[in-house]
Amino acid sequence: MRICFLLKVRAEKLEEYKERHAQVWPEMLDALRQTGWHNYSLFLRPDGLLVGYLETDDFEKCCAEMKNHPVNARWQGEMASFFEALSEGAADDNMFPLEEVFHLD
Repeated sequence: MRICFLLKVRAEKLEEYKERHAQVWPEMLDALRQTGWHNYSLFLRPDGLLVGYLETDDFEKCCAEMKNHPVNARWQGEMASFFEALSEGAADDNMFPLEEVFHLD
């Protein structure tokens, strides 16, 4: 299954956000792989709109497992200040998938 989601990075944090993602912790990368995240990409528009894309067998399961992973709590704690709220809750609680309406294979 292909998943796409949106988040919003604060304008004043764009460069630091990019720097942090150029050096994602190895244990965070391992945790993502172990919990079922594959072919995961983040795309950032100059105004801070962040588009995430991943492939997984079960999005709800991989999110739940990642949310309970110890390294994720540390990562989310460090990253929380980077995001504008699109809705209530932490950034990893706001990753609502968008509806896929077309796909060219």
